[in-house]
Amino acid sequence: MKIINGLKFFTTEETFAKSMKSPDFRKEYEDEVARLKLVRQIKDLRLAQHMSQKKMASKANMSQSIIARIESGRHSFSVLTLYRIAKVFGKEVKLA
Repeated sequence: MKIINGLKFFTTEETFAKSMKSPDFRKEYEDEVARLKLVRQIKDLRLAQHMSQKKMASKANMSQSIIARIESGRHSFSVLTLYRIAKVFGKEVKLA
């Protein structure tokens, strides 16, 4: 923390560390990290099979724009959408 002209300034790291002490914030943060990892896995699977978003979308019976929105990481998606994408790659969605 720095004090300049009587104002307190905190680094990003200090602010994040303080936020992580909140159980609610920590849970939301961990959920978001898990969602983004899943998005990355979906994109990596598609690229490993040299598949375009359009082809993947066609196989999953959805529009290419949905795949683009998912892969951008800025949008959430339903379990049904995840199930349809998993089927394209011969994968299953299992809930523990």
